[in-house]
Amino acid sequence: MREPLERLSRSIGYSFINQGLAETALTHRSAGSINNERLEFLGDAILGFVIADYLFANFPEADEGELSRLRAALVKGDSLAQIARQLALGSYLNLGPGELRSGGHSRGSILADAVEALFAAIYLDGGYERAREIILKLFDEKLAGLSKKSQQKDPKTRLQEILQAKKHQLPIYTIVSITGEQHEQCFTVSCEVATLNLRTEGFGTSRRKAEQDAASQFLRQLDNV
Repeated sequence: MREPLERLSRSIGYSFINQGLAETALTHRSAGSINNERLEFLGDAILGFVIADYLFANFPEADEGELSRLRAALVKGDSLAQIARQLALGSYLNLGPGELRSGGHSRGSILADAVEALFAAIYLDGGYERAREIILKLFDEKLAGLSKKSQQKDPKTRLQEILQAKKHQLPIYTIVSITGEQHEQCFTVSCEVATLNLRTEGFGTSRRKAEQDAASQFLRQLDNV
């Protein structure tokens, strides 16, 4: 049995003037032709803009790529599903018989879509400022723990982008040696860019870790060139 919407309104801090918008936002397509798919489309755009606007204002030193990664980390489906579970949103959903039997009320994708639809419903019912206020309130903990550094790219990715931007060849990674027992192997990997006449070596307990270390060493060399 579905929970009354008044309880959800108290949880999010918003009371709907048009209850029909809230009902539609919480109705999955499996329950009928009037469902939350269109609201989900709008809510996705509203959420993206609110978060982008917040990041633009609060991370003035971040470039476009860094801002994009920060936003993606916030608005991904897992984050939305987590917020939905904190609100117990599954207990308010209107699902078709098939989705009810298969546990759709706890499925991450359905929960994430419903959160976006709910944001759109608040926007249509109360305007942009109210929608923004609710979004930032629900994302408050995630925003407080966010840092540009935590979303920084790994060394291999950063090295590749720098070389591409400067029109250099991409690095070549080569295994130099593998030592140690099977369960305690140590990889030595070289990273080389012929056009720069630079070569570094990295070490790690796997090839991937050794490549990252070699790329990190190469980035340090580039700083000194």
